Amino acid sequence: MDRDQVMRWVSAYEAAWRESDRQAVEKLFTDDARYRRSPYTEDLVGHPAIKDFWVADEGETFTMTASPVAVEGADAVVRVEVIYGPPTHQEYRDLWVLHFAADGRVDDFEEWAYWPDKPYTV
Repeated sequence: MDRDQVMRWVSAYEAAWRESDRQAVEKLFTDDARYRRSPYTEDLVGHPAIKDFWVADEGETFTMTASPVAVEGADAVVRVEVIYGPPTHQEYRDLWVLHFAADGRVDDFEEWAYWPDKPYTV
């Protein structure tokens, strides 16, 4: 993978998430992909589990910016900023740790999300 390929995948992910396009999961992730919404949550494994998670709230709008931090072989780290609203307002800064399969789909996705005014420690 190179930076351009990674960012094309991120753009396709954003478009699919924005449209709640559950069928795009099959284009973005391998059949047995592992998807972690946090490094400490249980993996969502495979298309059905990821699709169940893949639905945005009705009427939810967001902006998203992303830039690659590192790309090395099949591994990439991407810095992502997402701002939801209106009607509500919530923003996140994430690091996505991605591993790409040979076919260009992700087989391991791990998200490290941070948001304002939330504690970093217990």
